[in-house]
Amino acid sequence: HASPYIKVKELDKRASGQAFEVILGNPAPDAKGEFLLSPPKKKDLSLEEIQRKLEAAEERRKSHEAEVLKHLAEKREHEKVVQQKAAEENNNFSKMAEEKLNQKMEANKENRTAIMAAMNEKFKEKLGHRWFFTKENGSV
Repeated sequence: HASPYIKVKELDKRASGQAFEVILGNPAPDAKGEFLLSPPKKKDLSLEEIQRKLEAAEERRKSHEAEVLKHLAEKREHEKVVQQKAAEENNNFSKMAEEKLNQKMEANKENRTAIMAAMNEKFKEKLGHRWFFTKENGSV
């Protein structure tokens, strides 16, 4: 597919491949270009077509705006749900911690009461024995 404007000259031939030099020439003065360089002419738009295009653009803008607002509302709703869950978990944690603390305090109170009762019992025994022994001996 050689064109009269292009010359190909083989430079080197090796086992790994070939090298070529491509020389571009100037086209002949009588040659006509295959491509049009001027852009195609725009057709004149009527006022109604312009108005229709403007209305379509406005509809696209409104639709896009509604989509963005919808996504924002969904995001806010998700954030609200997450905050409610976090508050609920925090509340549950607080209740559990308070319950554990109350149980611990109740257990400590019961232990303290039992220890005091045991100490009182031992004290009464010591006093009773002493009182008993001192009365028998006749000395107070």
